[in-house]
Amino acid sequence: MSSTRETEHPIHPLFTQRWSPRAFTGEAISEEQLLTLLEAARWAPSAYNAQPWRWIHVRRDTAHWAPIFESLVEFNQGWAQHAAALLVLVSAKQAVFPGKPAATPNAWHSFDSGAAWASLAFQATLSGLASHAMAGFDEPRLREAIQLPETHAIETVIAVGKPGRPDRLPEALRARETPNGRLPLADVAFEGRFKSNS
Repeated sequence: MSSTRETEHPIHPLFTQRWSPRAFTGEAISEEQLLTLLEAARWAPSAYNAQPWRWIHVRRDTAHWAPIFESLVEFNQGWAQHAAALLVLVSAKQAVFPGKPAATPNAWHSFDSGAAWASLAFQATLSGLASHAMAGFDEPRLREAIQLPETHAIETVIAVGKPGRPDRLPEALRARETPNGRLPLADVAFEGRFKSNS
């Protein structure tokens, strides 16, 4: 995999400008800046327009920060402490679909919530902010912290803030603080039928 961001076909620069840094300045962002990101996510596509995503958001130095921050694994706490905000993306496991009298399982809730995350990430880049989604958190602890019912799944926790210098990171992470590449298109897109790369 290449460490450069050279495209094989012409695309809008936004797609290569967006990446997931861990270095943040520690500066605050305004509520309006945060709500702009969430507004972009609100317009993501979803199956039957069910819009299964829900967001729990906290800015640093507020009363709600600590319970969510403390649910992150130690590795993620090491760099996310300088983010301006944390957002927990959750999704409803059921939806009321057209023609159905009651809620039934929504097989696409995670897929559609991923589209909402992508929309937020691209808006962050357009807004001059950085965003980084994390899988490293204590799920039961986080669920309790945000008082999430079992009807919803936790998808990810996202750190957002103003991009900072890599020297703010622990030494082990500094070398990794660069946009990464992608697999060749031929390894992930196949005409007509699946091909194994193994």
